[in-house]
Amino acid sequence: MLGDIAIAVHPKDARYTKFHGKFAIHPFNGRKLPIICDDILVKMEFGTGAVKITPAHDPNDFEFGNRYRKRYNLEFINIFTDDGKINSHGGSNFEGMPRFKARVAVIETLKAKGLYRGDASNEMVLGFCSRTQDVIEPMIKPQWFVDCTGMAKDALNAVFDEDNKKIEIIPKQYSAEWKRWLENIRDWCISRQLWWGHQIPAWYVTLEDDESKEFGVYDKNWVVGRNEEEAQVEANDKFAGKTIIQMVQDPDVLDTWFSSGLFPLSVLGWPDNTDDFKAFYPTSVLETGHDILFFWVARMVMLGMKLGGDVPFRKIYLHPMIRDAHGRKMSKSLGNVIDPLEVINGISLEGLHKRLEEGNLDPNELDVAKAGQKKDFPSGIAECGADALRFALVSYTAQSDRINLDIQRVVGYRQWCNKLWNAIRFAMSKLGDNYVPHACPVLSMPFSCRWILSVLNKAIDKTVSSLDSYEFSDAATAVYSWWQFQLCDIFIEVIKPYFNGDDPKFESERSDARDTLWICLDTGLRLLHPFMPFVTEELWQRLPKTSESWSNESIMITKYPSVEEEWTNEEIESEMGLVEAAVKSLRSLRSQLPPSERRPAYALCKSDQIAAIIRGRELEIRTLASVSSLEVLADNDARLAECGVEVVSQHLSVYLQLQGALNAEFELEKLVKKREEKRKQYESLKKKTSASGYKQKVPQNIQDDDVAKLDKLVRELALVEETNRNLESTIAEDR
Repeated sequence: MLGDIAIAVHPKDARYTKFHGKFAIHPFNGRKLPIICDDILVKMEFGTGAVKITPAHDPNDFEFGNRYRKRYNLEFINIFTDDGKINSHGGSNFEGMPRFKARVAVIETLKAKGLYRGDASNEMVLGFCSRTQDVIEPMIKPQWFVDCTGMAKDALNAVFDEDNKKIEIIPKQYSAEWKRWLENIRDWCISRQLWWGHQIPAWYVTLEDDESKEFGVYDKNWVVGRNEEEAQVEANDKFAGKTIIQMVQDPDVLDTWFSSGLFPLSVLGWPDNTDDFKAFYPTSVLETGHDILFFWVARMVMLGMKLGGDVPFRKIYLHPMIRDAHGRKMSKSLGNVIDPLEVINGISLEGLHKRLEEGNLDPNELDVAKAGQKKDFPSGIAECGADALRFALVSYTAQSDRINLDIQRVVGYRQWCNKLWNAIRFAMSKLGDNYVPHACPVLSMPFSCRWILSVLNKAIDKTVSSLDSYEFSDAATAVYSWWQFQLCDIFIEVIKPYFNGDDPKFESERSDARDTLWICLDTGLRLLHPFMPFVTEELWQRLPKTSESWSNESIMITKYPSVEEEWTNEEIESEMGLVEAAVKSLRSLRSQLPPSERRPAYALCKSDQIAAIIRGRELEIRTLASVSSLEVLADNDARLAECGVEVVSQHLSVYLQLQGALNAEFELEKLVKKREEKRKQYESLKKKTSASGYKQKVPQNIQDDDVAKLDKLVRELALVEETNRNLESTIAEDR
């Protein structure tokens, strides 16, 4: 009440219509209080419907005061000292009183003047300090502001001006957030009343002829300098002919975001035009979280352009925010905070509980947090290592704005690291102690060697292009898929027959397989290194070295892989695709047999080209499918009656000898399901191509693809029908 400067009423409140445009008199100091009509702040039905306005000590009143300040010449009066007592503006009767005692004194004074009309309880929101639990008292204090209008426009153009675009934001969707913030920019308050930070380089000058000697009373008495000496020179010039009593630096500090916004400049020696600044400014890429795109990144851009003459970086990459496996924000009170070191080194459930107990949670929050930890980590967190955690986080970046971190996924990548070790161990045993890497002609290599180098080329191309476009998850997937599904699952398995004994007929293949294996491991480790730096360094050091690689002490400084054109072979990859499909089908049939038992397999081919491929890749199919033999048969071969069957494509079916284990009814049921599946695919595609406007709206290349797919489905259906009839005949004969 001591700081009231106006009274607000609703313009439609009939009770106060006669007071519109008039004044009330403050009962303690005689101050004239204008009665102002306002339909934003005032609620007619609440209380008396008349609201006293104290803009210096209430956020809503502050906004009200700003709306009417010029029209009514309103003065914002602060009645508190920094230690919570009434100052001279509160009146001599209350000056020096602590705030809560002053409130009681105000009521007593109103009663003494016969102006007290009673009290009523109303709900309100009070702010409390989280540390001391004191009631927070809003106050306005003089602050330092930066006019951001011009700087914001420049920062906006740096991203959106297509003719002079200076910054790219990745992922692109955050450009909209950049635009939203900068188009609605306000003046930036850069002063903070804290004990830590860069003290504001401004000094308040107290003059002998100042009426008030209180600090900060007169805005015109401020001077600015890089240091006190500069400020003193400016003060002497500004107040020439006047007596300066003292000059005191503002105790406020700069906003953290202002100080950190200078980071790209200050680390390079700015404001001096250093060699580093000339060489490295602007920098290339900033990587940070999307949650501080405006608070930090936009401020760096605005200050960089204003003070450094250019944007501080050309690209902004924004990573997702990490949450727990359930998508919840990490919180101490929930007990779901994951410490990276605990994932790297591992920790027991008891250790997780102990960390909570060492914090400052109250007993109820502690119980909730412990229960959460016990649910999510009943056995604690297994030791995963830095590489597994790093790879998991990179793989998660496809989720864009958040990462729901499941520790079991990290554990999976730790187990994959073990697979890398096993691959190197196998390779070292096959390379031998005296192996020396050397160049070898790709065209003369065995089929499997040419294939693995061709798909390695594709993995390199995909990884490098994904890294260049900041699609880190795609890059991780490309390198992981090559290592896991092509090198380990196929190539290492398919070359094992070359090393089983010393069969002279495989001498050339053994030599080529060694060379190819070394190329794959050396190149693959270098390709994987940015994602898993520690394990790749350790394994690379164990590989035999070329004369060139001996000169590199670390994998970190070797050349990153690039595409080798001579390795690419689309025909070989197509053949291996057919081999993989046949192997997958044979493995499905083998699931009915004991794991160690091998049976003869057969292939029924509808074209000579497919038959030639199957015969030529008989060793690879036998090895990968774990069958005792593979033979291409004619349609009417009697041996097929004793076999389980899988339709691979419209040109190929594979059979596995299951005499004694063949369940004809089961095989027939599988075929019926496959037939229905193919029929549904055909009908769906046929409906799509027959739809109204299809030929006019769909591009010709897609129409051609759809025609090819329909033709393929027709042939596959025919093959399934034929196989189905043959199996039904076999069942009928057995009966």
